[in-house]
Amino acid sequence: MLPTTASKGRGASRSAPPLFGPYLRRIVKWQQMDIEYTFWQMVHLCTSPKVVYQHTKYHKQTKNQWARDDPAFVVILILFLVFATSAYCAAYGESASHAALTITSVVFLHFLFAGIVLATLCWCYLNMSSAMRRENAWLQITIRNEINSLEACCCGMLVTLAGKLLDTVIRCRFLTNSYLREEPNSHVVEQRVEWLYAFDVHCNSFFPAFVILYVVQYFLSPLLVAHGFFPALLSNLLFVVAISYYHYLNFLGYDVLPFLDRTTFFLYPIGLVIILSPLMILIGFNPTRYFLSLYFG
Repeated sequence: MLPTTASKGRGASRSAPPLFGPYLRRIVKWQQMDIEYTFWQMVHLCTSPKVVYQHTKYHKQTKNQWARDDPAFVVILILFLVFATSAYCAAYGESASHAALTITSVVFLHFLFAGIVLATLCWCYLNMSSAMRRENAWLQITIRNEINSLEACCCGMLVTLAGKLLDTVIRCRFLTNSYLREEPNSHVVEQRVEWLYAFDVHCNSFFPAFVILYVVQYFLSPLLVAHGFFPALLSNLLFVVAISYYHYLNFLGYDVLPFLDRTTFFLYPIGLVIILSPLMILIGFNPTRYFLSLYFG
């Protein structure tokens, strides 16, 4: 018996070489990193992010994976975080030990740990919802075909009742067993979001936010830490732009995947930020002063 297309696709995915091993080994091999392309990506993420994700499509066509195989972006971003946090520590810190602790928390907690958690949540949500939509589409086709078969053999009220009963039975089966069955369509290779691609999307989205909240805010901090309405207004605007742009780039990153739909879900937090920001301004909340006091007293 010849294997189906789906079994070939699954077998190929199982036999594919692991991505994390080469990715992690290249972190310590600076000469193998494409630094020029990394800086090109960083500039265009701030100016024209759609161009970056258009190149992601080309990467999928040539490398057969959505995620980067070059850790240069992560390495350079971490170096930028170290330099920027060191500048804050030099301006507002008290001791070398406090600076080392702050830099460590920013790199490993704010960037890496938060990125791993967010990437994992997005990866789980997108793959689970994609599997449910595929199952639901197959069930709808099955229901329609079975009802048409009944209509060809029977007629009248008996067909209607049988069709409704079959509809109920198959939908109950879907609700109770949607994750315990094999892919029903034997001619379609299952497509899933790669975890490393989800982490790439976080890194891409994080960089413009880093530019706004670490670089621009640093130079404006003498004005932003002052008391009054205008510093609070300007500080809130910086955070609104940074957070909104982060979620917009999240949307672009997942919207480029052709097997996903309803990716506008990633734009919803922008609405929440826009709704809450006037309230924060009216009560005089200054996020710059809050975070600087949190880290530097």
